[in-house]
Amino acid sequence: MKTPVSNSTINLLLASQRIAPRYVASFDSASAMLRALGRFLRGHDFPVLGLFPGWIAPMLEPVAAAINALPNHIREAIYIRSSAGEGIPQADTGLVRAEALSRWVVSEYPRRRYPAAMIGSSNGAGIHLCAALGIPWLPQTFLVPVQRSGVHPDEPQQDLALMDRSARALLAANPDLQLHHMHDPSQDRLTIQGMTYFRIKRRNLGETYERFLEETLEPGATLFLIECGLSWPTTQVDDRYLFQFGALGGPTTQEYFCGGPRVEDYLRRYQSYRRRWDPPPPNGDRPEAEWGFEPTLREDVERLARRRGYRIRRIIFEQPEDLSPLVADLYRWWYRQRGLHPNRLLVESFIVMEPWWALRTASAPFWMVFNTQPSADGLERYLEQTDPFDEIRMMLFSHGTDGIGVTPIARWRSLLRRARVQGSFVGMDEPAYPRDFATFVRYNRDLQRTIAARYPLPGPLALRQLDAFLEQTGDRYPVRWIVEPGQDTDVQQRAA
Repeated sequence: MKTPVSNSTINLLLASQRIAPRYVASFDSASAMLRALGRFLRGHDFPVLGLFPGWIAPMLEPVAAAINALPNHIREAIYIRSSAGEGIPQADTGLVRAEALSRWVVSEYPRRRYPAAMIGSSNGAGIHLCAALGIPWLPQTFLVPVQRSGVHPDEPQQDLALMDRSARALLAANPDLQLHHMHDPSQDRLTIQGMTYFRIKRRNLGETYERFLEETLEPGATLFLIECGLSWPTTQVDDRYLFQFGALGGPTTQEYFCGGPRVEDYLRRYQSYRRRWDPPPPNGDRPEAEWGFEPTLREDVERLARRRGYRIRRIIFEQPEDLSPLVADLYRWWYRQRGLHPNRLLVESFIVMEPWWALRTASAPFWMVFNTQPSADGLERYLEQTDPFDEIRMMLFSHGTDGIGVTPIARWRSLLRRARVQGSFVGMDEPAYPRDFATFVRYNRDLQRTIAARYPLPGPLALRQLDAFLEQTGDRYPVRWIVEPGQDTDVQQRAA
Protein backbone atom coordinates (compact mmCIF):
# COMPACT_ATOMS: atom_id res chain seq x y z
CA MET A 1 0.00 0.00 0.00
CA LYS A 2 1.39 3.38 -1.02
CA THR A 3 1.67 6.12 1.57
CA PRO A 4 -0.19 9.32 0.56
CA VAL A 5 2.03 12.34 -0.08
CA SER A 6 0.95 15.46 1.81
CA ASN A 7 0.53 18.87 0.16
CA SER A 8 3.37 20.23 2.27
CA THR A 9 5.70 17.49 1.02
CA ILE A 10 4.72 18.16 -2.59
CA ASN A 11 5.34 21.89 -2.12
CA LEU A 12 8.74 21.21 -0.59
CA LEU A 13 9.68 18.97 -3.52
CA LEU A 14 8.52 21.60 -6.00
CA ALA A 15 10.58 24.25 -4.25
CA SER A 16 13.65 22.00 -4.33
CA GLN A 17 13.24 21.78 -8.12
CA ARG A 18 12.75 25.54 -8.42
CA ILE A 19 9.18 25.07 -9.64
CA ALA A 20 6.66 27.55 -8.29
CA PRO A 21 3.63 26.22 -6.42
CA ARG A 22 0.62 25.74 -8.66
CA TYR A 23 -1.20 28.70 -7.13
CA VAL A 24 1.29 31.47 -7.94
CA ALA A 25 0.92 33.38 -11.21
CA SER A 26 3.82 33.01 -13.65
CA PHE A 27 3.09 36.26 -15.56
CA ASP A 28 2.98 38.46 -12.46
CA SER A 29 5.50 41.17 -11.65
CA ALA A 30 6.92 39.51 -8.52
CA SER A 31 7.30 36.00 -9.91
CA ALA A 32 8.81 37.15 -13.23
CA MET A 33 11.21 39.60 -11.55
CA LEU A 34 12.23 36.88 -9.10
CA ARG A 35 13.03 34.51 -11.96
CA ALA A 36 14.95 37.24 -13.81
CA LEU A 37 17.13 38.02 -10.79
CA GLY A 38 17.57 34.37 -9.82
CA ARG A 39 18.75 33.51 -13.32
CA PHE A 40 21.10 36.50 -13.33
CA LEU A 41 22.71 35.45 -10.03
CA ARG A 42 23.18 31.97 -11.49
CA GLY A 43 24.89 33.48 -14.55
CA HIS A 44 22.03 33.22 -17.06
CA ASP A 45 19.89 35.53 -19.17
CA PHE A 46 16.08 35.72 -19.13
CA PRO A 47 14.52 34.29 -22.32
CA VAL A 48 10.75 33.72 -22.64
CA LEU A 49 10.21 35.41 -19.25
CA GLY A 50 12.15 32.57 -17.63
CA LEU A 51 9.33 30.11 -18.28
CA PHE A 52 11.23 27.95 -20.81
CA PRO A 53 14.88 27.28 -21.68
CA GLY A 54 16.26 29.64 -24.28
CA TRP A 55 16.71 26.89 -26.86
CA ILE A 56 12.93 26.47 -27.06
CA ALA A 57 12.37 30.08 -28.21
CA PRO A 58 13.11 29.45 -31.92
CA MET A 59 10.48 26.69 -31.93
CA LEU A 60 7.92 28.95 -30.27
CA GLU A 61 8.46 31.92 -32.59
CA PRO A 62 6.44 30.54 -35.56
CA VAL A 63 3.53 29.74 -33.26
CA ALA A 64 3.65 33.20 -31.70
CA ALA A 65 3.83 34.83 -35.14
CA ALA A 66 0.81 32.82 -36.28
CA ILE A 67 -1.16 34.01 -33.25
CA ASN A 68 -0.21 37.62 -34.03
CA ALA A 69 -1.65 37.17 -37.53
CA LEU A 70 -5.09 36.23 -36.22
CA PRO A 71 -7.94 38.77 -36.00
CA ASN A 72 -8.06 40.85 -32.82
CA HIS A 73 -11.08 39.11 -31.33
CA ILE A 74 -9.47 35.69 -31.72
CA ARG A 75 -6.20 36.88 -30.17
CA GLU A 76 -8.18 38.30 -27.25
CA ALA A 77 -10.03 35.00 -26.83
CA ILE A 78 -6.70 33.11 -26.74
CA TYR A 79 -5.40 35.56 -24.13
CA ILE A 80 -8.52 35.08 -22.00
CA ARG A 81 -8.32 31.28 -22.15
CA SER A 82 -4.58 31.09 -21.50
CA SER A 83 -4.83 33.50 -18.56
CA ALA A 84 -7.71 31.57 -17.02
CA GLY A 85 -5.58 28.44 -17.24
CA GLU A 86 -3.20 29.98 -14.71
CA GLY A 87 -5.92 30.20 -12.08
CA ILE A 88 -6.61 27.68 -9.34
CA PRO A 89 -10.14 26.46 -8.51
CA GLN A 90 -11.98 28.55 -5.95
CA ALA A 91 -12.15 25.53 -3.65
CA ASP A 92 -8.34 25.35 -3.52
CA THR A 93 -7.55 28.78 -2.05
CA GLY A 94 -7.35 27.19 1.39
CA LEU A 95 -4.38 25.14 0.12
CA VAL A 96 -2.23 28.23 -0.43
CA ARG A 97 0.69 28.28 1.98
CA ALA A 98 2.90 31.31 2.53
CA GLU A 99 5.90 29.20 3.55
CA ALA A 100 5.66 27.04 0.42
CA LEU A 101 5.84 30.24 -1.62
CA SER A 102 8.86 31.37 0.39
CA ARG A 103 10.63 28.05 -0.15
CA TRP A 104 10.24 28.50 -3.88
CA VAL A 105 11.55 32.09 -3.66
CA VAL A 106 14.76 31.16 -1.88
CA SER A 107 15.29 28.13 -4.14
CA GLU A 108 15.71 30.53 -7.08
CA TYR A 109 18.95 31.92 -5.63
CA PRO A 110 22.36 30.23 -5.50
CA ARG A 111 23.46 29.39 -1.97
CA ARG A 112 26.49 31.56 -1.26
CA ARG A 113 27.48 34.42 0.99
CA TYR A 114 25.93 37.80 0.19
CA PRO A 115 26.93 41.22 1.60
CA ALA A 116 23.31 42.35 1.55
CA ALA A 117 19.76 41.41 0.60
CA MET A 118 16.73 43.38 -0.51
CA ILE A 119 13.24 42.83 0.94
CA GLY A 120 9.91 44.36 0.02
CA SER A 121 8.14 45.91 -2.95
CA SER A 122 8.24 44.56 -6.49
CA ASN A 123 10.17 46.94 -8.72
CA GLY A 124 12.00 46.45 -12.00
CA ALA A 125 14.60 49.13 -11.26
CA GLY A 126 15.13 47.49 -7.88
CA ILE A 127 15.89 44.21 -9.66
CA HIS A 128 18.63 45.95 -11.66
CA LEU A 129 20.00 47.42 -8.43
CA CYS A 130 20.13 43.91 -6.94
CA ALA A 131 21.80 42.59 -10.10
CA ALA A 132 24.46 45.30 -9.91
CA LEU A 133 25.13 44.56 -6.23
CA GLY A 134 24.94 40.78 -6.77
CA ILE A 135 22.33 40.29 -4.04
CA PRO A 136 18.96 38.50 -3.72
CA TRP A 137 15.53 40.07 -3.30
CA LEU A 138 12.75 38.62 -1.15
CA PRO A 139 9.38 39.82 -2.45
CA GLN A 140 6.57 40.83 -0.11
CA THR A 141 3.74 40.53 -2.66
CA PHE A 142 2.54 37.73 -4.93
CA LEU A 143 -0.44 37.17 -7.19
CA VAL A 144 -2.67 34.15 -6.67
CA PRO A 145 -5.03 33.91 -9.69
CA VAL A 146 -8.32 32.17 -8.93
CA GLN A 147 -10.60 30.75 -11.61
CA ARG A 148 -13.91 32.53 -11.83
CA SER A 149 -16.64 32.84 -14.46
CA GLY A 150 -20.05 34.44 -14.76
CA VAL A 151 -18.95 37.92 -13.68
CA HIS A 152 -18.96 40.76 -16.21
CA PRO A 153 -15.66 42.69 -16.13
CA ASP A 154 -17.57 45.92 -15.43
CA GLU A 155 -19.24 44.53 -12.28
CA PRO A 156 -16.70 44.70 -9.45
CA GLN A 157 -19.30 44.26 -6.71
CA GLN A 158 -20.31 40.91 -8.19
CA ASP A 159 -16.67 39.83 -8.16
CA LEU A 160 -16.32 40.79 -4.50
CA ALA A 161 -19.50 38.93 -3.48
CA LEU A 162 -18.68 35.78 -5.43
CA MET A 163 -15.11 35.47 -4.11
CA ASP A 164 -15.76 36.22 -0.44
CA ARG A 165 -15.72 32.60 0.70
CA SER A 166 -12.52 31.80 -1.21
CA ALA A 167 -10.80 34.89 0.18
CA ARG A 168 -11.64 33.95 3.76
CA ALA A 169 -10.42 30.38 3.23
CA LEU A 170 -7.03 31.69 2.05
CA LEU A 171 -6.72 34.04 5.02
CA ALA A 172 -7.77 31.40 7.54
CA ALA A 173 -4.95 29.15 6.33
CA ASN A 174 -2.35 31.96 6.34
CA PRO A 175 -2.38 34.21 9.42
CA ASP A 176 0.84 35.90 8.20
CA LEU A 177 -0.74 37.19 4.99
CA GLN A 178 -2.83 40.20 4.03
CA LEU A 179 -5.14 39.81 1.02
CA HIS A 180 -5.68 42.54 -1.56
CA HIS A 181 -8.52 41.41 -3.84
CA MET A 182 -8.01 43.50 -6.99
CA HIS A 183 -10.39 44.16 -9.89
CA ASP A 184 -9.24 46.33 -12.82
CA PRO A 185 -11.63 46.41 -15.82
CA SER A 186 -9.30 48.65 -17.85
CA GLN A 187 -5.82 47.13 -17.91
CA ASP A 188 -6.90 43.60 -16.92
CA ARG A 189 -10.10 43.44 -18.96
CA LEU A 190 -9.14 40.20 -20.70
CA THR A 191 -7.70 38.31 -17.74
CA ILE A 192 -10.53 39.07 -15.29
CA GLN A 193 -13.02 37.43 -17.62
CA GLY A 194 -11.67 34.06 -16.53
CA MET A 195 -10.11 34.68 -13.14
CA THR A 196 -9.89 37.04 -10.21
CA TYR A 197 -6.77 38.64 -8.73
CA PHE A 198 -5.85 37.75 -5.16
CA ARG A 199 -2.68 39.65 -4.28
CA ILE A 200 -1.15 38.53 -1.02
CA LYS A 201 1.34 40.49 1.07
CA ARG A 202 3.59 39.09 3.79
CA ARG A 203 3.19 40.86 7.13
CA ASN A 204 6.32 39.23 8.54
CA LEU A 205 9.38 37.39 7.23
CA GLY A 206 8.33 33.89 8.17
CA GLU A 207 10.57 30.96 9.00
CA THR A 208 11.90 30.34 5.46
CA TYR A 209 12.91 33.93 4.62
CA GLU A 210 14.49 34.34 8.04
CA ARG A 211 16.48 31.12 7.81
CA PHE A 212 17.67 31.99 4.28
CA LEU A 213 18.96 35.36 5.46
CA GLU A 214 20.72 33.86 8.48
CA GLU A 215 22.38 31.15 6.39
CA THR A 216 23.52 33.29 3.44
CA LEU A 217 24.28 36.80 4.72
CA GLU A 218 27.75 37.80 5.79
CA PRO A 219 28.22 39.02 9.38
CA GLY A 220 27.12 42.66 9.67
CA ALA A 221 25.34 42.49 6.30
CA THR A 222 22.93 45.17 5.08
CA LEU A 223 19.19 44.61 4.69
CA PHE A 224 17.74 46.98 2.10
CA LEU A 225 14.04 47.56 2.65
CA ILE A 226 12.52 48.63 -0.66
CA GLU A 227 9.38 50.57 0.26
CA CYS A 228 7.10 51.91 -2.45
CA GLY A 229 4.68 54.30 -0.72
CA LEU A 230 2.04 54.13 -3.45
CA SER A 231 -1.45 54.00 -1.92
CA TRP A 232 -4.90 53.45 -3.42
CA PRO A 233 -8.53 53.95 -2.30
CA THR A 234 -9.61 50.55 -0.98
CA THR A 235 -12.49 48.92 0.85
CA GLN A 236 -11.65 47.07 4.05
CA VAL A 237 -13.83 43.98 4.01
CA ASP A 238 -12.43 42.39 7.15
CA ASP A 239 -9.25 42.12 9.16
CA ARG A 240 -6.41 41.52 6.62
CA TYR A 241 -8.93 41.58 3.73
CA LEU A 242 -8.98 44.56 1.35
CA PHE A 243 -10.73 45.11 -1.99
CA GLN A 244 -9.05 47.35 -4.55
CA PHE A 245 -10.86 48.62 -7.62
CA GLY A 246 -8.55 49.76 -10.40
CA ALA A 247 -4.78 49.96 -10.49
CA LEU A 248 -1.87 52.18 -11.42
CA GLY A 249 -1.20 53.14 -15.01
CA GLY A 250 -4.46 53.62 -16.92
CA PRO A 251 -7.42 55.67 -15.68
CA THR A 252 -6.98 58.03 -12.75
CA THR A 253 -8.58 57.13 -9.43
CA GLN A 254 -11.15 59.85 -10.15
CA GLU A 255 -12.05 58.13 -13.43
CA TYR A 256 -12.24 54.69 -11.84
CA PHE A 257 -14.64 55.82 -9.14
CA CYS A 258 -16.53 58.70 -10.77
CA GLY A 259 -16.28 58.06 -14.50
CA GLY A 260 -15.66 60.63 -17.22
CA PRO A 261 -15.36 61.00 -21.02
CA ARG A 262 -12.45 58.56 -21.36
CA VAL A 263 -14.32 55.91 -19.35
CA GLU A 264 -17.51 56.39 -21.38
CA ASP A 265 -15.59 56.08 -24.64
CA TYR A 266 -13.73 52.98 -23.45
CA LEU A 267 -16.89 51.19 -22.31
CA ARG A 268 -18.66 52.09 -25.54
CA ARG A 269 -15.79 50.69 -27.62
CA TYR A 270 -16.00 47.40 -25.73
CA GLN A 271 -19.79 47.36 -26.15
CA SER A 272 -20.45 47.39 -22.42
CA TYR A 273 -23.91 48.20 -21.13
CA ARG A 274 -22.31 50.53 -18.57
CA ARG A 275 -21.00 54.06 -19.07
CA ARG A 276 -19.26 54.24 -15.69
CA TRP A 277 -18.35 51.73 -13.02
CA ASP A 278 -20.04 51.14 -9.68
CA PRO A 279 -17.37 49.74 -7.34
CA PRO A 280 -17.74 49.18 -3.58
CA PRO A 281 -17.27 52.53 -1.80
CA PRO A 282 -13.68 52.89 -0.55
CA ASN A 283 -13.18 53.61 3.14
CA GLY A 284 -9.50 54.55 3.18
CA ASP A 285 -6.20 54.80 1.30
CA ARG A 286 -3.93 51.79 1.84
CA PRO A 287 -0.83 50.27 0.18
CA GLU A 288 -1.53 49.62 -3.50
CA ALA A 289 -2.08 45.92 -4.20
CA GLU A 290 0.79 45.21 -6.60
CA TRP A 291 3.46 47.82 -5.93
CA GLY A 292 2.75 49.28 -2.47
CA PHE A 293 4.71 48.26 0.65
CA GLU A 294 2.82 46.98 3.69
CA PRO A 295 4.79 48.52 6.61
CA THR A 296 4.05 45.78 9.17
CA LEU A 297 6.83 43.75 7.50
CA ARG A 298 9.40 46.40 8.46
CA GLU A 299 8.94 45.70 12.18
CA ASP A 300 9.83 42.04 11.71
CA VAL A 301 12.90 42.90 9.61
CA GLU A 302 14.04 45.31 12.32
CA ARG A 303 13.61 42.55 14.93
CA LEU A 304 15.84 40.19 12.93
CA ALA A 305 18.42 42.93 12.32
CA ARG A 306 18.72 43.66 16.03
CA ARG A 307 19.11 39.98 16.86
CA ARG A 308 21.69 39.22 14.14
CA GLY A 309 23.56 42.53 13.99
CA TYR A 310 22.47 43.45 10.45
CA ARG A 311 22.30 47.02 9.21
CA ILE A 312 19.05 48.35 7.74
CA ARG A 313 18.82 50.87 4.93
CA ARG A 314 15.39 51.90 3.75
CA ILE A 315 14.83 52.88 0.10
CA ILE A 316 11.63 54.94 0.12
CA PHE A 317 9.76 56.40 -2.86
CA GLU A 318 6.15 57.13 -3.80
CA GLN A 319 5.76 55.98 -7.42
CA PRO A 320 7.22 52.68 -8.67
CA GLU A 321 9.11 54.45 -11.48
CA ASP A 322 10.74 56.97 -9.12
CA LEU A 323 13.65 54.56 -8.76
CA SER A 324 14.17 54.10 -12.53
CA PRO A 325 16.13 57.29 -13.35
CA LEU A 326 18.39 56.73 -10.35
CA VAL A 327 19.25 53.16 -11.35
CA ALA A 328 19.75 54.07 -15.02
CA ASP A 329 22.17 56.84 -13.99
CA LEU A 330 23.89 54.53 -11.50
CA TYR A 331 24.63 52.11 -14.34
CA ARG A 332 25.98 54.94 -16.51
CA TRP A 333 28.21 56.08 -13.63
CA TRP A 334 29.38 52.50 -13.07
CA TYR A 335 30.22 52.05 -16.75
CA ARG A 336 32.35 55.22 -16.63
CA GLN A 337 34.15 53.83 -13.58
CA ARG A 338 34.96 50.77 -15.68
CA GLY A 339 36.26 52.88 -18.58
CA LEU A 340 33.24 52.25 -20.82
CA HIS A 341 31.28 54.85 -22.77
CA PRO A 342 27.68 54.78 -21.40
CA ASN A 343 25.91 55.63 -24.64
CA ARG A 344 23.18 52.97 -24.76
CA LEU A 345 19.74 52.92 -23.05
CA LEU A 346 17.62 49.78 -22.70
CA VAL A 347 13.96 50.63 -21.99
CA GLU A 348 12.00 47.82 -20.35
CA SER A 349 8.28 47.46 -19.67
CA PHE A 350 6.65 45.58 -16.76
CA ILE A 351 8.11 42.04 -16.84
CA VAL A 352 9.79 42.25 -20.26
CA MET A 353 13.29 42.84 -18.94
CA GLU A 354 16.86 41.54 -19.29
CA PRO A 355 19.26 42.26 -16.41
CA TRP A 356 21.95 39.90 -17.74
CA TRP A 357 22.01 41.36 -21.26
CA ALA A 358 21.84 44.92 -19.94
CA LEU A 359 25.27 44.40 -18.37
CA ARG A 360 26.66 42.29 -21.24
CA THR A 361 25.85 45.10 -23.70
CA ALA A 362 26.77 47.98 -21.34
CA SER A 363 23.21 49.30 -21.52
CA ALA A 364 21.71 51.57 -18.90
CA PRO A 365 18.37 49.97 -17.92
CA PHE A 366 15.29 52.19 -17.61
CA TRP A 367 12.29 50.25 -16.28
CA MET A 368 8.69 51.32 -16.90
CA VAL A 369 5.67 50.03 -14.98
CA PHE A 370 3.52 49.48 -18.06
CA ASN A 371 2.80 50.64 -21.63
CA THR A 372 0.54 53.54 -20.63
CA GLN A 373 0.78 57.32 -20.74
CA PRO A 374 2.33 57.88 -17.27
CA SER A 375 5.21 55.55 -18.19
CA ALA A 376 5.78 57.30 -21.52
CA ASP A 377 5.74 60.66 -19.72
CA GLY A 378 8.29 59.39 -17.19
CA LEU A 379 10.62 58.17 -19.91
CA GLU A 380 10.32 61.47 -21.75
CA ARG A 381 11.19 63.43 -18.59
CA TYR A 382 14.24 61.26 -18.06
CA LEU A 383 15.46 61.74 -21.64
CA GLU A 384 15.04 65.50 -21.31
CA GLN A 385 17.03 65.68 -18.08
CA THR A 386 19.93 63.30 -18.71
CA ASP A 387 22.86 63.35 -21.13
CA PRO A 388 21.72 62.13 -24.56
CA PHE A 389 22.14 58.51 -25.63
CA ASP A 390 23.55 57.36 -28.96
CA GLU A 391 21.30 54.29 -28.93
CA ILE A 392 17.88 53.64 -27.39
CA ARG A 393 16.41 50.13 -27.51
CA MET A 394 12.87 49.56 -26.28
CA MET A 395 10.93 46.45 -25.21
CA LEU A 396 7.19 46.89 -24.62
CA PHE A 397 4.78 44.70 -22.71
CA SER A 398 1.57 43.93 -24.63
CA HIS A 399 -1.44 43.29 -22.40
CA GLY A 400 -3.96 42.74 -25.18
CA THR A 401 -6.43 45.63 -24.90
CA ASP A 402 -6.87 49.20 -26.08
CA GLY A 403 -7.33 50.30 -22.49
CA ILE A 404 -7.61 53.82 -21.18
CA GLY A 405 -4.27 55.60 -21.42
CA VAL A 406 -2.46 52.99 -23.51
CA THR A 407 0.35 54.84 -25.29
CA PRO A 408 0.04 54.67 -29.10
CA ILE A 409 2.92 53.14 -30.99
CA ALA A 410 3.58 56.52 -32.67
CA ARG A 411 4.42 58.09 -29.30
CA TRP A 412 6.87 55.32 -28.51
CA ARG A 413 8.50 55.85 -31.91
CA SER A 414 8.89 59.56 -31.17
CA LEU A 415 10.73 58.71 -27.94
CA LEU A 416 13.07 56.37 -29.82
CA ARG A 417 13.94 59.28 -32.11
CA ARG A 418 15.61 60.95 -29.10
CA ALA A 419 18.60 58.69 -29.77
CA ARG A 420 21.47 60.53 -31.48
CA VAL A 421 22.38 57.57 -33.72
CA GLN A 422 19.78 54.81 -33.58
CA GLY A 423 16.55 54.04 -31.76
CA SER A 424 14.61 50.82 -32.30
CA PHE A 425 12.09 48.45 -30.80
CA VAL A 426 13.29 45.05 -29.62
CA GLY A 427 11.30 41.90 -30.39
CA MET A 428 8.19 43.81 -31.43
CA ASP A 429 5.60 43.40 -34.17
CA GLU A 430 4.55 47.05 -34.27
CA PRO A 431 1.22 46.64 -36.13
CA ALA A 432 0.15 44.00 -33.59
CA TYR A 433 0.76 46.21 -30.52
CA PRO A 434 -0.81 46.17 -27.89
CA ARG A 435 -1.81 42.60 -28.83
CA ASP A 436 1.73 41.62 -29.78
CA PHE A 437 1.93 38.34 -27.90
CA ALA A 438 4.92 37.18 -29.94
CA THR A 439 7.11 39.74 -28.17
CA PHE A 440 7.29 37.47 -25.10
CA VAL A 441 9.15 34.92 -27.23
CA ARG A 442 11.21 37.29 -29.39
CA TYR A 443 12.63 39.97 -27.09
CA ASN A 444 15.64 38.01 -25.84
CA ARG A 445 16.89 36.74 -29.21
CA ASP A 446 16.16 40.05 -30.92
CA LEU A 447 18.09 41.94 -28.24
CA GLN A 448 21.12 39.76 -28.93
CA ARG A 449 20.78 40.37 -32.67
CA THR A 450 20.14 44.10 -32.35
CA ILE A 451 23.09 45.01 -30.12
CA ALA A 452 26.42 43.70 -31.38
CA ALA A 453 28.57 45.03 -28.51
CA ARG A 454 29.64 42.56 -25.82
CA TYR A 455 31.48 43.26 -22.57
CA PRO A 456 32.63 40.93 -19.78
CA LEU A 457 30.29 40.76 -16.82
CA PRO A 458 31.86 42.79 -14.00
CA GLY A 459 32.12 41.73 -10.41
CA PRO A 460 29.35 43.06 -8.16
CA LEU A 461 29.14 46.77 -7.45
CA ALA A 462 30.43 47.32 -3.91
CA LEU A 463 28.22 49.02 -1.33
CA ARG A 464 30.86 51.72 -0.93
CA GLN A 465 30.57 52.43 -4.68
CA LEU A 466 26.81 52.80 -4.33
CA ASP A 467 27.40 55.23 -1.47
CA ALA A 468 29.88 57.21 -3.57
CA PHE A 469 27.31 57.57 -6.36
CA LEU A 470 24.61 58.69 -3.91
CA GLU A 471 26.96 61.24 -2.35
CA GLN A 472 27.70 62.72 -5.78
CA THR A 473 24.05 62.90 -6.91
CA GLY A 474 22.67 64.46 -3.71
CA ASP A 475 18.93 65.09 -3.83
CA ARG A 476 18.54 64.76 -7.60
CA TYR A 477 16.02 61.89 -7.37
CA PRO A 478 12.69 61.57 -5.48
CA VAL A 479 14.10 58.67 -3.45
CA ARG A 480 15.05 58.64 0.24
CA TRP A 481 17.82 56.42 1.56
CA ILE A 482 17.31 56.23 5.30
CA VAL A 483 19.69 54.57 7.69
CA GLU A 484 17.95 53.28 10.77
CA PRO A 485 18.93 55.18 13.97
CA GLY A 486 21.95 53.87 15.84
CA GLN A 487 23.63 52.31 12.80
CA ASP A 488 27.06 53.61 11.84
CA THR A 489 26.76 54.03 8.12
CA ASP A 490 27.18 57.02 5.94
CA VAL A 491 24.68 58.08 3.31
CA GLN A 492 21.23 59.56 3.77
CA GLN A 493 19.56 60.91 0.69
CA ARG A 494 16.38 62.97 1.06
CA ALA A 495 13.72 63.65 -1.51
CA ALA A 496 13.81 67.01 -3.20
